[in-house]
Amino acid sequence: MESYIRRIINIEEKLRNRSLFLFGPRQTGKSSIINHQINDDVKLSWSLLNARIRRRCQEDPGVLRDEIETRGIKDGLVIIDEIQKVPELLDEIHLLIEKSDIRFLLTGSSARRLRERGVNLLGGRAGKMTLHPFAWPEIREFEPSLDRILKYGMLPSVFLSDEPDSVLDDYINVYLQDEIANEGIIRQLPKFEKFLEIAAISNAEEINYSNIASDVMMSRSAITEWYGILYDTLIGYAVPPYTKTTKRKAVETERFYYFDTGIARFLAGFGDIVDTQTEYGKLFETYIAQELIAYLDYNKRKEKLSYWKTRQSSFEVDFVIGNDIAIETKTAKLINEKKDLRGLRALKEEGIFRKFIVVSRDSIMRTTDDGILLMPWRDFLDLLWEGKILA
Repeated sequence: MESYIRRIINIEEKLRNRSLFLFGPRQTGKSSIINHQINDDVKLSWSLLNARIRRRCQEDPGVLRDEIETRGIKDGLVIIDEIQKVPELLDEIHLLIEKSDIRFLLTGSSARRLRERGVNLLGGRAGKMTLHPFAWPEIREFEPSLDRILKYGMLPSVFLSDEPDSVLDDYINVYLQDEIANEGIIRQLPKFEKFLEIAAISNAEEINYSNIASDVMMSRSAITEWYGILYDTLIGYAVPPYTKTTKRKAVETERFYYFDTGIARFLAGFGDIVDTQTEYGKLFETYIAQELIAYLDYNKRKEKLSYWKTRQSSFEVDFVIGNDIAIETKTAKLINEKKDLRGLRALKEEGIFRKFIVVSRDSIMRTTDDGILLMPWRDFLDLLWEGKILA
């Protein structure tokens, strides 16, 4: 397998006329994409993972301006990696952008410390992009099996590895040591580890803060904050409920998804998974969520991704996009039109949505008599990334 796979996003194009924040979870390939896409003349590149550089910047953020002035840099590109480790540098960067033609590429795996400190995010002088794990168009030619995707996920470092379990183990350990230490809750590390496990076991479900707080033996407010850490470090996503239906009242609790199926499986302690397990279905749902989130983000779509579930009768639909498209995921190889379409048909009665889709392991694409599209998962992903699902 290739050591580098061409990514969908083009950061060089985004950097032509302005600076850019490039966020993304650890090991989604930020450094690789910079190395392969940046052909510009890079005048200065600092990584704040370098302890010596980081300490210098923490002691005096003005050292960046001094370095640039000493080198006589007045234009071109300057790269600062892991900017969240010294957010005070943004004030200096702001000044440099105002008085020079320098463009900055600022990478990071968390926006939490930037926001918490109320630092200047360059007042709109920089664009923002998020790099996700591999998306379907990037790895389609390798024809990965669904089982492999669900077990190991789509992180580049894992997908390209001959020892994916070992890489996942290292990833979790590095994440715990680095990110949690950075968030200042290292004293609660054992409980946070338990929280990560429970969040993985309840992945793709509505969040029950009180039950999780009881299991972890922490306060409800602490659990709420810890979910916030997962969102801010891009390790997980909250998918809100769709509540605009009138014939049937919907629940109002958000669902949580880890950003990658391999991470979710590993944290939950699942070993080999088989298609008869409930966990298999939840990981399949998580994978489709991962692709939908990446598609909406990369294409700058304004539609909100949410889910629908009724308070009574327990009708539910895994994903709705805006007020237009409803999507249900099933791991069945042959869809049972009576049992598997109940949620979509209940939502169809509301008269809101235009398109209804079931994504499954069925091998044949077809349409039911009442207009519900039954799509094999590969066909769905092909059409999604070709822009035809949201057309």
